Amino acid sequence: MNFDIIVIGSGPGGYVAAIRASQLGMKTAIIERENLGGICLNWGCIPTKALLKSAQVFEYLQHADKYGVTISGAATADFGAMIKRSRDVADGMSKGVQFLMKKNKITVINGTGKLVKGPKVSVTDADGQVTEYSAKHIIIATGGRAKELPNLPIDGKKVIDYRKAMSLDKQPKRMVVVGAGAIGVEFGYFYHTLGTEVAIVEFLEQGLVPREDADISKELGKLYSRKGMKVYGGWAVESVDTKGKEVKVHMKNRKDGKEETITCDIVLSAAGVTPNTENIGLEDLGITTDRGFIKVDDAYRTNVPGVYAIGDVLPTQALAHVASAEGITCVEAIAGMHVEPIDYNNIPGCTYCSPEIASVGYTEQAAKEAGYDVLIGKFPFTASGKAKAAGAPEGFVKVIFDKKYGEWLGAHMIGANVTEMIAEVVAARKLETTGHEILKAVHPHPTMSEAVMEATAAAYGEVIHL
Repeated sequence: MNFDIIVIGSGPGGYVAAIRASQLGMKTAIIERENLGGICLNWGCIPTKALLKSAQVFEYLQHADKYGVTISGAATADFGAMIKRSRDVADGMSKGVQFLMKKNKITVINGTGKLVKGPKVSVTDADGQVTEYSAKHIIIATGGRAKELPNLPIDGKKVIDYRKAMSLDKQPKRMVVVGAGAIGVEFGYFYHTLGTEVAIVEFLEQGLVPREDADISKELGKLYSRKGMKVYGGWAVESVDTKGKEVKVHMKNRKDGKEETITCDIVLSAAGVTPNTENIGLEDLGITTDRGFIKVDDAYRTNVPGVYAIGDVLPTQALAHVASAEGITCVEAIAGMHVEPIDYNNIPGCTYCSPEIASVGYTEQAAKEAGYDVLIGKFPFTASGKAKAAGAPEGFVKVIFDKKYGEWLGAHMIGANVTEMIAEVVAARKLETTGHEILKAVHPHPTMSEAVMEATAAAYGEVIHL
């Protein structure tokens, strides 16, 4: 069977690339070994947000009296029902992708795809039958999986990954989360809110969300500690003993060498993502890789003509929206369209713990290291009328501008619904908007988004409400 484009993997990179290819008139097929939508839709972005929303609702009910609402009897969390709701949401979204495939006349091939010389793709189905398919262009979009640390082997029972964390049969009483990136802090919030004793261990000294601006990490660490979670920043997990009924996590402080052991029921390994590039035929075709990641150019071409790669198999940000953008850019380049390379310094990052985190561009430290003379503005949500009225005064907006030209270098937010606010900054930076233009763009009142304007005003010494 011959196609113009075959996409291996149907995650947010793969299925978006397939749809765009079909829109551009190409005969397209997509290969998927599990469920359409990939990890993001089935085991990542979408079902985790459903779990987090359940936790937020439970948290609201526990503090309903603060809003003038009286509830007779104590609210209880039905862990099983929350897990089921999450799975139902994911299943519904996967069916939505099935509809999109039919709508766009994309051939869906179920099975495990592997590159063979030609280049072609061989697909092994559930019965072990192998079928070869050919195409003028083949896009690798096989995604990533949980990274397994050498001293923290995942057994799926006492040491689990994110997939198992959203499908446990029962809620653990005590959990240690290893890794304080987005996955770690999101699951930490979810389980803690439901009553699990949570400790989060992070290798890097900055602590929670260590890739974010230092002020964001500090604020989230303060809020999580206030909630009752234990946070260990700058600690290395030396070993995990799973022999007994309980799990013992042995740690060492990287700064002073102090050792400590935490006892828990289950360990969640949230140490990042590793690319799915093994056993897909890269070596057979001689496709160049670096530390497991596939090397590509600005149009996502590998060193082998006709073969491309997008998403988590690349060393770019492991985010759904990055994979989607790469897929569209890749296909449009194949179609001969003029495409602009993606600016990876203008990619927004969002973490959906409570309070939420959103950021884009340079951190303060990175901007200074890049040689910029910076203007910094911060506006706390304690001074926001909308945040106070909503009962969500935690957090702030921090903006960073170049003092000489007013270029918007970066923005970092922590607070309620800030993931819905960061797009303003992304669009403004894309349009090369300056700080003074943001000051003169009238923001609606009362809204959380006013904090962006107020933080900008603070950077220029013109803040009104502080």
